[in-house]
Amino acid sequence: MTKEVRYQMLRPADLVQRREACPVVYIPIGTLEWHGLHNPVGADSLQAEYLAIRCAQIGGGLVFPPLYYGESRTESLMDSTAADHEEIAKLMHLDPQNFSPEKFIYSEAEQSENYIRLLAHILNEADTLGFEVGVIIAGHYPLIDYARAAALLHNKRRRRTGRMLAWATFDYLWLKDKYDFAGDHAGGWETSHCMAVDPSLVDLSALKPRGENLTGVMWAMDPHDANAEFGKKTFEESADIIVKETLHRLNNKALYDTHGMYLAEGLWKK
Repeated sequence: MTKEVRYQMLRPADLVQRREACPVVYIPIGTLEWHGLHNPVGADSLQAEYLAIRCAQIGGGLVFPPLYYGESRTESLMDSTAADHEEIAKLMHLDPQNFSPEKFIYSEAEQSENYIRLLAHILNEADTLGFEVGVIIAGHYPLIDYARAAALLHNKRRRRTGRMLAWATFDYLWLKDKYDFAGDHAGGWETSHCMAVDPSLVDLSALKPRGENLTGVMWAMDPHDANAEFGKKTFEESADIIVKETLHRLNNKALYDTHGMYLAEGLWKK
């Protein structure tokens, strides 16, 4: 069986072989957002894709191409809602007003609804391609709520069609009890992840000296302390649990196919 797990990279025979061996698809989503001067703006989707690939490599299945945009641009985004968003705009050589609600064709509520529809449509597409479990992996933490909403919409439809079961998750959810600094924005956690994806993506020399304010960066682990080894370790720890959750769904669909249980987690522990 081919070791490649990215759906778009495979020919039909290889796709069929991997899907029939494990009919699971991982769908990484993120955004294009400021992640400090030291990280790429696509950090969220890059992390989500890396994690999705590790899940498929460990437990089987395939990975859809990552989604980098389409989310609300006026809600929970550093470029538009951070306390220092004007400084971020200045560093990007942009007018801060570019991110004001008046600049967008759709209202904040409409943007959110459109994104949920987009994710639900992607799940529907995965369903038609023969998968039995579809897992959205959110790299941008606020997107988990939209992903869960889309998964619920899909699963309600599943009660009529009996097809793919959907779920949504993100990395640090599974490790927050182990690491009191799990999850941040462009701090040591995310920067370590970016370094694990590809060390060339990160330039720690772009950071100001320790103790100085870092525009658009929030952390409990200082980004100066980021390292690829830690990023890989936490990726592996998250992937291990996500695979357990996913395969339990694949092998026990009836447990999740009822009101209030569509997105239940931890059942594999029992």
